[in-house]
Amino acid sequence: MKNNSSYARTTPLHSPQLVCALMRLSTRFLPALTDPLNSLNSLCFPSRHFSTNSTSKSLSPTPMAAAIPKPSIAAVDTEEGIARRFWIKFRKEAIFAMHTPFVICLASGNLKLDSFRHYIAQDVHFLTAFAQARYELAEECADDDDAKLGICHLRKSVLEELKMHDSVVKLVVQNGLGSLKTMVEHMPPSFKEREWGCDMFKDSSLNSATVKYRDFLLATASGKVEGVKGPSKLLTPFEKTKVAAYTLGAMTPCMRLYAFLGKELQALIHPSESTHPYKKWIDNYSSEGFQASALQTEDLLDKLSVSLTGEELDIIEKLYYQAMKLEIEFFNAQMLDQYTVVPLTKGHDPAADRLVIFSDFDLTCTVVDSSAILAEIAIITAPKFDQNQPENQITRMSSANLRNTWGVLSKRYTEEYEQCIENILPSEKVEEFNYEGLCKALEQLSDFEKIANSRVIESSVLKGLSLDDIKRAGERLILQDGCTSFFQSIVKNESLIADVHILSYCWCGDLIRSAFSSGDLHVLNVHANEFTFKESISTGEIVKNVESPMDKLKAFRGILESCSNDRKNLTVYIGDSVGDLLCLLAADIGIVIGSSSSLRRVGSQFGVSFVPLFPFLVKKQKECVEGSSSHWKGLSGTLYTVSSWAEIHAFILGW
Repeated sequence: MKNNSSYARTTPLHSPQLVCALMRLSTRFLPALTDPLNSLNSLCFPSRHFSTNSTSKSLSPTPMAAAIPKPSIAAVDTEEGIARRFWIKFRKEAIFAMHTPFVICLASGNLKLDSFRHYIAQDVHFLTAFAQARYELAEECADDDDAKLGICHLRKSVLEELKMHDSVVKLVVQNGLGSLKTMVEHMPPSFKEREWGCDMFKDSSLNSATVKYRDFLLATASGKVEGVKGPSKLLTPFEKTKVAAYTLGAMTPCMRLYAFLGKELQALIHPSESTHPYKKWIDNYSSEGFQASALQTEDLLDKLSVSLTGEELDIIEKLYYQAMKLEIEFFNAQMLDQYTVVPLTKGHDPAADRLVIFSDFDLTCTVVDSSAILAEIAIITAPKFDQNQPENQITRMSSANLRNTWGVLSKRYTEEYEQCIENILPSEKVEEFNYEGLCKALEQLSDFEKIANSRVIESSVLKGLSLDDIKRAGERLILQDGCTSFFQSIVKNESLIADVHILSYCWCGDLIRSAFSSGDLHVLNVHANEFTFKESISTGEIVKNVESPMDKLKAFRGILESCSNDRKNLTVYIGDSVGDLLCLLAADIGIVIGSSSSLRRVGSQFGVSFVPLFPFLVKKQKECVEGSSSHWKGLSGTLYTVSSWAEIHAFILGW
């Protein structure tokens, strides 16, 4: 069991699925319920409650529950423009772009100037085509005067961006910064013109990523999308508008992504800092002017898309997503001749290194605590009324009594858990990290968790659950966005020697194994409690393997001790609650996902520092010197916070 005082986990765009799942559950299987959201609240043991404005997802855990179809982007929130909805939907791609080695080095200020020059050369080629071809074609196709005027204005903005590139390099030269100055001294006079001409980079060959992105935009602007006619064959204003919308759909991600990166990187530079070599580049993309241009591009896309069909909007969504991926490839293709702190596995040597990934399950991997799932299975499959049951079957209480019992257990757990947390906190915050003191405090929490589990067993609420029902519920269990793909990338990477272990308080390991089996992740090692079964029906007893923070730490250490000594281990632990705290700190890298207030409160009182991962990576990159390598060490007292699995994936594996 686990508990945080911050119960709801925010995962954008999923509240429609939550409401749909719960309403379907109440309508089909629990017709007597009048408030399905509150009914799930009462099931969540230990007290993970959902409110009606929660954006967390849920599921119908019974074997009869149908899969919930994912609504199309055109079918949800029609009051919000599609540009904004697409950005939210594909925001994780922006996270991958932000964590590319090039952007990390640029943000840190230690990006080698030859690499920056190479990037500028590629970007100039791209932006020239972006301005001269894409906006001209889009302007030609737009049949609305306001749209034409807006596109013309945006084209001028891109030309200003080209001028900015020129001034950035000139500023670098004026500062006398190394190899770029030497390079510029041998350039033709055209460099000194106000605007860059292609002469400056006529010898700079385009890399494949730049060519691919450029050709994608040209093809889209030419109408070569899903059988759409090219501009010269467009007969009606509507056909022209459609191609203009498609073109804007392919260009908008570039504007929004650079506006996003500009703001994120600007936040890392102190206002008084003037020595950052790429500050002018960052200032440009974080400026009010560029932010306004990005918004105007999005507004134009919204305007041109108003009259389009759902199928045509789906095409724009695909173009938007493809453009986001091409942006990541563009950053990843930039020339780098220096050590980088990302991705973590970049320097992995299969002959000498082993990556050991540990992860919690409930609300780290899932969006609903497993206790709520098991409770729902028990209630739905229980007899409606107290009645005589066959002697050869395990006796069960009625669904009404079962629901009431769950409610009592959950309420008692919550109240006593909160009191336990109060009791273990020191009266004053310690000045230095105190791991031993934290261990002693969490021993008290461990005793509490074991007592709470014993109550559950004695209550008989876990009696009579079918193993098949549990497995089907696991297969339908919705995991956090990006969780499955991260583990799939780990286990399918043949050049990576890695072990993955799931450490969980979950009462039923079969539920966890089934949840990951749907993603073809049978090789994950699951360390959890287990139901006991008689002829595939649960007896109500639990095999107690992992009940507490101390049990998790014991399992963590035991796994590492069992590893062979032929390789050096690098350990990463991913968790979200107080129960994970000891393992998070013991690992070389402890990553906290989510926003548990109780985890931060307890950790902070014992001197634990919680540091956002991205700013730390930039700082670590800044501290790198030629020939150095980064070192990660456990028990440092520092944990790294993220808001999504995309950040974890980008940091450890890259794109």
